[in-house]
Amino acid sequence: MRKVFLPQNLEALWPLMAEFPGALIYAGGTDLLVKLRLRLVDPPALICLERIEELKGVKDQGEEVFIGAATTHSVLLGDPLIKMHFPVLTQALKVLGSPLVRNMGTIGGNLITASPAGDTLPPLYVLGAEVELRTKNNRCRLPVQDFIRGPGNTLLAPGEILTGVRIRKHPEINIHHFEKVGQRKALAIALVSLAAALQIGGDGRVQKARLAWGSVGPTVVTSREVEAALEGNPLSLDALEKAATLARFAVSPIDDVRACADYRRRVAGNLLLRLLLSQNQ
Repeated sequence: MRKVFLPQNLEALWPLMAEFPGALIYAGGTDLLVKLRLRLVDPPALICLERIEELKGVKDQGEEVFIGAATTHSVLLGDPLIKMHFPVLTQALKVLGSPLVRNMGTIGGNLITASPAGDTLPPLYVLGAEVELRTKNNRCRLPVQDFIRGPGNTLLAPGEILTGVRIRKHPEINIHHFEKVGQRKALAIALVSLAAALQIGGDGRVQKARLAWGSVGPTVVTSREVEAALEGNPLSLDALEKAATLARFAVSPIDDVRACADYRRRVAGNLLLRLLLSQNQ
């Protein structure tokens, strides 16, 4: 019989991690439970973080916002701070899974799973989010793009947990956009997704562009070349078409059972054209 532990605070967590170094740590468990059912993993113990209040909630900390790793997608979707400062993340949360998945799944789980199709990841990339990691005695911060190394592969070390995400507020950003293309209109895994955060000046020109694509590489794909193609220009169809051509070369999708690489590459560019609609909203 596999042991399951539910520590009430971090002080109770560290001894459990030391006693059961092979234990799998989770919060919502939406990905882990599938792997257990399919017998893809067989840990000696499970440690659930969902009762640790220190890892939950959204906190305004002046120039940045802290999101506890065990905060569910549903909580984030309804949080006024997230809606006010990070609309691109709210847009992604609206199309993440089903209400049941959003009620259980957590932002920390999305990061640790590190799927290139994870809906919250492209928004976190364009927002310049940092992850906060802790051991019993130490704490550190890493940019999210440095933390995620590949599918299911992160820089999380033994004895370390992800405690939260920190995002600096960006009042200068006036266009937030997230969109994904799937095989159906709801409950779809992204074939391609795009997150965009743009600063448009009073003259209508793009002063700053941050773009990130999901499901078109082993990790979320960013391209400074594509962003630079937009900066300094009006957000026009001509500028977006030129950037879209560059985007199709920047991504590195694969063929799989859901879509071919050529289709994903074409869609990755086409999604940029949708930014014209965001400008008019």
